[in-house]
Amino acid sequence: MAVGGRSLSESGYYHVVSRGNGRQNIFESDDDRRSFVELLSVFAGRNEVGVIAWCLMGNHVHLILRDDQSRLSETMQCLLTTYSRRFNRRERHAGHVFQARFSSVPIEDDRYLLAAVRYVHLNPERAGICPASEYKWSSYREYVGTTEPKVSDTAVVLDMLGGPAGFVELCASASAGMVSYSPHSLCRTPDEVGALARSLLSDAGLASPSDVKALPRAERNEALRLLRAGGLSIREIERVTGVGRGTVHNAVRETES
Repeated sequence: MAVGGRSLSESGYYHVVSRGNGRQNIFESDDDRRSFVELLSVFAGRNEVGVIAWCLMGNHVHLILRDDQSRLSETMQCLLTTYSRRFNRRERHAGHVFQARFSSVPIEDDRYLLAAVRYVHLNPERAGICPASEYKWSSYREYVGTTEPKVSDTAVVLDMLGGPAGFVELCASASAGMVSYSPHSLCRTPDEVGALARSLLSDAGLASPSDVKALPRAERNEALRLLRAGGLSIREIERVTGVGRGTVHNAVRETES
């Protein structure tokens, strides 16, 4: 399901996001979620791709994966295709379940790896669902030891943090002392900037980048600040939204001061 070239990670770590086609839900029940997690474990294990962290949301999934064998695309294709067939059969659904392209953003150092793991696990909190510690459909419980690790390789991150208590502190602490992170903060190509900008605005229930320019001023500035806080440069925001650089700078200046 991946098309076109992808930026390669020298470290082997990637933040992968796959979304429902047309923003549709990709999970209708816990049976669907269990099926996805089981398939993730099967195909990642078969292709020697390490699962570092995961979180299932209503219409998208976040994965932190380690791909030392250059089999990321093969793994994701098998996972998404097989899950789609099961989902369509179970839910009596027809058509594509996922968008044609999943995003994969390289993670090149330990600081960004920890920030990405934190970002993934805090998704339910940002969406207003529940605290990360209470969310069932992520690898959080694997990290704190209340569920036996069945999918994630938690050792790398827990070694960095000194154990489960360090992981809890990582997810509970304010962002002070952490590198600024979102999938957008590691973009390298214009296509990735555009795709990930759409992802960030969609997560917040805001307009797509091309619609930002026509929004009322307050909503426009909110969207611009969100993109900047997510790690996009002012030039990248100008490129994906069509909003002039001066306007972008003025909108985000208060946040950055």
